[in-house]
Amino acid sequence: MQRPVIGIIGNHYLINDQYPAQGGGTHNCEAVRQVCDAVPVIIPANPNLVSVQDLMEACDGFVFTGARPNVHPEEYGEPATDAHGAFDRARDALTLPLIRALTEAGQPYLAICRGFQEVNVAMGGTLDFEIRDLPGRDNHRMPPDGTMEEKFALRHAVTFTEGGPFHQLMGAREVMTNTLHGQGIREPGQGVIVDGRAPDGTAEAIYIAGAPGFTLGVQWHPEWNAANDPVSRRLFEGFGDAARNWKAGIRSAARRSA
Repeated sequence: MQRPVIGIIGNHYLINDQYPAQGGGTHNCEAVRQVCDAVPVIIPANPNLVSVQDLMEACDGFVFTGARPNVHPEEYGEPATDAHGAFDRARDALTLPLIRALTEAGQPYLAICRGFQEVNVAMGGTLDFEIRDLPGRDNHRMPPDGTMEEKFALRHAVTFTEGGPFHQLMGAREVMTNTLHGQGIREPGQGVIVDGRAPDGTAEAIYIAGAPGFTLGVQWHPEWNAANDPVSRRLFEGFGDAARNWKAGIRSAARRSA
């Protein structure tokens, strides 16, 4: 059987502050190839270049990646301010309808960091733009200094709901994760179930209730060291299984997140 094709949502960049480019992180590609045993394909995040229908026909599953630009707050009914940082409206315009279409169809996806936030916004939820400024909350942002290993080091626990999809997938109710984000979920969207939280209450793991497929999202970055970290490996292995089921025409077997 051919390996499933996984669309990895890319991001817009300017090379030398001039040349526009679309690209994706090597670690996401490695996690898809090495752990999912699938074919990684970087998707340009622009609806003028690709359509939701074309992508769903070309790919068996999707990874909604992290990114520096935040989801534009107009997408959840709030005005933009300087504090919200940079935006990528083209990515918003592609990913939000794609998430809704995948959720309805049962086609599997794994959402990471910004992708986690995109899922919540796509389903009608809202975001806090700087959770470290909220009372009782910790600083979840990436450390400004240090090596990549230090920046992506495991920094806090995530506790899952007893018997929930993440508990079942991980075989444990508590795991250690990295943390490299500023924003977070304020109000969950329709059907969005928070299945794991950090010690300060920040939402860290979600799925869509009643969705007919794999709809897991995490606020941390499991693509880092995915082949060797047991938490990351279980997440990408579960996603890879769901993508293989989809490619084989098996729809119900991927319903670990329903």
